[in-house]
Amino acid sequence: MAENNSNQSGSKNKDPKKKSGFPLWIYGVILLALLAIPIFTTTNEQENRIDYSTFLGYVNEGYVEKVLIIDGEKIEGRFKTEAVEKGLVDYVEQEGPTWSFRDQPEDARYEFKTTMLKGDEIRSLLDDYDVVYDAKVSEDWFGGVFFWLIPLFLIILLWIFIFKRMNPGSQMFNIGKNKAALYDQQSENKLTFNDVAGHDEAKEEVEEVVEFLKNPDKFTKLGGAIPKGVLLVGPPGTGKTLMAKATAGEANVPFFSLSGSDFVEMFVGVGAARVRDLFKEAKEKAPCIIFIDEIDAIGRSRGKNQSMGSNDERENTLNQLLSEMDGFNTDKGVIIMAASNRPDVLDSALLRPGRFDRQILIDKPDLKGRMQILNVHTKKLKVSEHVDLEVLASQTPGFAGAEMANLCNEAALLAARRGKEKIEMVDFQDAVERVVAGLEKKNKIISPHEREIIAYHESGHAIVGWFLEHTDPVLKVSIIPRGFAALGYTLQTPLEDRFLMTREELNDKICALLGGRVAEEIIFGKISTGAQNDLERITKMAFAMVAQYGMSEELGNISYHDADSTDGGYGLTKKYSNDTTWVIDKAVKRIIDENYERTKQLLSEKEEQLTQMAQTLLDKEVLTNQDLEKMLGKPPYQVQHFSDNGSSLSQKNGAGKTEELNESEIENPGDENTSHS
Repeated sequence: MAENNSNQSGSKNKDPKKKSGFPLWIYGVILLALLAIPIFTTTNEQENRIDYSTFLGYVNEGYVEKVLIIDGEKIEGRFKTEAVEKGLVDYVEQEGPTWSFRDQPEDARYEFKTTMLKGDEIRSLLDDYDVVYDAKVSEDWFGGVFFWLIPLFLIILLWIFIFKRMNPGSQMFNIGKNKAALYDQQSENKLTFNDVAGHDEAKEEVEEVVEFLKNPDKFTKLGGAIPKGVLLVGPPGTGKTLMAKATAGEANVPFFSLSGSDFVEMFVGVGAARVRDLFKEAKEKAPCIIFIDEIDAIGRSRGKNQSMGSNDERENTLNQLLSEMDGFNTDKGVIIMAASNRPDVLDSALLRPGRFDRQILIDKPDLKGRMQILNVHTKKLKVSEHVDLEVLASQTPGFAGAEMANLCNEAALLAARRGKEKIEMVDFQDAVERVVAGLEKKNKIISPHEREIIAYHESGHAIVGWFLEHTDPVLKVSIIPRGFAALGYTLQTPLEDRFLMTREELNDKICALLGGRVAEEIIFGKISTGAQNDLERITKMAFAMVAQYGMSEELGNISYHDADSTDGGYGLTKKYSNDTTWVIDKAVKRIIDENYERTKQLLSEKEEQLTQMAQTLLDKEVLTNQDLEKMLGKPPYQVQHFSDNGSSLSQKNGAGKTEELNESEIENPGDENTSHS
């Protein structure tokens, strides 16, 4: 399935330039204002202030005329005119009255303020010197409360700032609000079915959903009801999310998109609250589509793989989702779509009729689908007229839509790096190798002896694959290191789409994988660790023949494969005895040993050609299908032939008949490659 990289799946309903909440600088201005108030207040209080001991001296000298005692601790007073005229008093002029004893505005220059000692009684002293005094209790309660609230306000402000930093974009008291992104149906960049390629059958299935959203009366007048939920299942990268967005764009309705992990939070009850909020908002905007990607994050089977003390928050979220799906009718115009690449782990209650009652398979595309995907992705690329997309599609078996998009992008980058004006076929073929086998590591230092071992190893794979009847055609052999651990590789590509395999075909594949190890033993008389990956694959294949497919003489038609096992594949729920395990091991070893002897006999007969191919590989590093044909001759059973520009593909059977292949559907080449690591 293809996706247009330049177009996003609709524009969000909200303006991206518009930010919710107050900007951060407003909080800073408020903080500075609060800090400035006590500073200015303190400055005013410092004017005309004298020490308490100085005040007592002025009283004894007879320079004090009036005094006001405030709250028993603060004193405000006025000097006599004689004290000011003699220059004994320092003062600062003020404007306007500040206390009740002042008679004239110009009396402000005689004022003073001081703070008495706690518990000191000065009334008798004032009476002795005929000083007029009065006392009052302050009613300025606002100042005390104000200064008490400042620290509290600063703490709250700091907490809000830290909370927003820890959860960007979240708002306080909105933790139960759903995180679904709403895509507007009026967007110019909305996706339609024209942007989806490679899955015509899946598009036909969802067209019924689109037709219902466009014209619901067509179904409701006959009493019919559209399925409440549509579950898209398939491998990663096949375009499940793209199909859902194209459905919303085709129906021209609002589209709520979110992931299953968006419901999961560290707070209890948040997931269920978000489910309720999502369905409430969807009903308000009906008709619409709710799309939950990776629904297995909350939809896993309940009661399985539960450790002691584990949190059941995910189960609560699933229960709320099941309840909401039962609580509304499809005639309201709300369609639920979900996607998962693990439908086997979903809860059975979620898949029952009335909830997700329709499952649509979005599988990896076949040859025709890959050609359609390539047509979509090459529209905006400058591709040479000599590029044959049919041949390229045949060389990319098992590629999903995302991998096809990556292939086209890699080819464009390679062509640009080589200074070309257009992308040529060789760029696409190199991109295929880069995607399948990894990046080339030409500068990797390998000793001459190890390089010789790798050459014979890969030559052994190629010769066995060339001469056996049921192996896939060999396209390329290379001893250039690629990827993380591959020191060389043999690229084999099947010519047809295979769904069933016989015992003979599996045995030939095992022989092809053993070719590298056998070649090392014949030429050097000893073996290396380079066949580790090959041995893992043949052991797994032989075990499946015995324990799953019933292809062994020891056990016969018995399969011990348990598709419903809940132990996570660790073999803890084994359904056979220890004696049967011994029989299985013995049968697996017998199959591998027999095929090892077949491979050894074949390579012993072709030892001269094995040596010639290995020496050529040491010189050229890469051998193509044409090089192998010149060196080994025509394969006795099948041959894949490419012209210089890679534009023709043909197959030859054992009788020598050659026919053109119009439908070349191939499985994943990654499963057919043999590498020396």
